[in-house]
Order: sequence, then structure tokens, then C-alpha cells
Amino acid sequence: MGNNGSARASAKPSGGSSRKKPSGGVGRRALLVGGGAMVAAGAAAVLARDELKRAWWRVPGVEKPRKPGELDYAGATWVAASEANWRRADRPDDFRIDRVIVHVTQGSFDSAVRVFQNPAHRAATHYIVGQDGRVVQMIRELDVAYQAGNRSYNERAVGIEHEGFVDRPKDLTKAMYESSARLTASICARYDIPVDREHIIGHVEVPGTDHTDPGPHWDWDRYLKLVRRAATAPPSPTPSASAPAKAE
Repeated sequence: MGNNGSARASAKPSGGSSRKKPSGGVGRRALLVGGGAMVAAGAAAVLARDELKRAWWRVPGVEKPRKPGELDYAGATWVAASEANWRRADRPDDFRIDRVIVHVTQGSFDSAVRVFQNPAHRAATHYIVGQDGRVVQMIRELDVAYQAGNRSYNERAVGIEHEGFVDRPKDLTKAMYESSARLTASICARYDIPVDREHIIGHVEVPGTDHTDPGPHWDWDRYLKLVRRAATAPPSPTPSASAPAKAE
């Protein structure tokens, strides 16, 4: 072994290797590795910047102005949901709104309001529509409601609950359909959402959900016709603040 080593050593020119490394230079491998690290760092910076943009309101001294009881829909009454049932956001600036999700409460109007006020429930929708056509707004449209069991859909959708049970067609009243259609038409107009079954969907159609609402008795053809009719009606008054209401 020692002789082989000596032979290899003696074969080298006395002046050392003819392939000199550039003084103070950067090798190709270093460039590749370093370049990859720079790309990764750049991607991480973009993600961090995007996350910061979505969470701008958490920065001390920076918060979007909000008024207690302020409505997005003039036909509603304000009743605040528990803050445990939704997440503060800045939609549609941070998350594009491109869906309306239709739910059925599986209970009464007042019980739905109470449940959404309960922090232990960990779920709520933006609106509830009663069988008599009354509408309550519980979460601002700019915020994310924990409504669908799917984070991406929650971030992109406005949710509407309807008073009743999925197995009782009599619960789906004319007043409810018409009132809900006016509400959905106004949401679609605000966010340029197409009035079709791809963008106005049932909770049952959300990927990963185990819910069946609004159920087999929900008349989608009737509902979309009413939404389109409401969309061509004269515009409603500008939304304004409403005194907080309480569930009966």
C-alpha cells in the first residue's frame, strides 16, 4: 500500500496539480446548492409574506375599522355568534369569496341562534333564515365561519342556515325560499359569484363532510330561479348598523 502511494505521489508534477481552484471563487456545486437554498428561501419568504398579508390585522395598532352590529345585508338583524365559532379575516382581500353554502339547521330558528352563540359548539354560519322569512346575521361576510368541515371551503364561502329538518318538506316554506333567494342574490352580486349549482351548493356537497343537508326535499331548480329573479329586482337599501337582537 505504501509503495502504491509513493508511485502516485511521484507521478504528480513537482509544481502541484495543473488544475488550480480559482482564488476566492465559488465552485459549481456550491452554486447549485447555494442556488437551491436561495430558491427555497425565496419561496419561504413568499409564503411568509402571504401569511402576513392575511394576518395583517394582528399587527399591533393595525385593525380594520368595524362597527358593532354592522350588517352586510340590509334585510337582516344582527345577533353576534361566539368568537369561538369563526375566525377573523379580511375577505375578499385575503380569501376570494366564490361560493354560497346552503344548510338546514335540524332544529328551530332560536335553537340555532343559541347554538351559534355557544363557544363550545365550534361551528356557525354567517346567516340563519327562518320559516317566516326573517334573517339574522351572526358573522360578518369578511370573516371565516366554521361551517362546512373543510378549511378551503370555509375560507371561500358565505354560509346560510335554514330553519327546519331535512326529512320534513313542509319546513321549507315559500317565505323561507324567497327570503333566502334575495339574500343569496345580494351575496352573489357583491362578490361576482355566478348563479349556478357549481357556486351555490349544499353542505352535503362539500368534500370531506358527513352532513346531508339541505336534504332531498330542497328544491334546487325553484331556488335558483328565485335567486335569478331577485338578482334582476331593484337594489336593496345600503346595509346599515342594526341594534343587536336576542334569541327568544
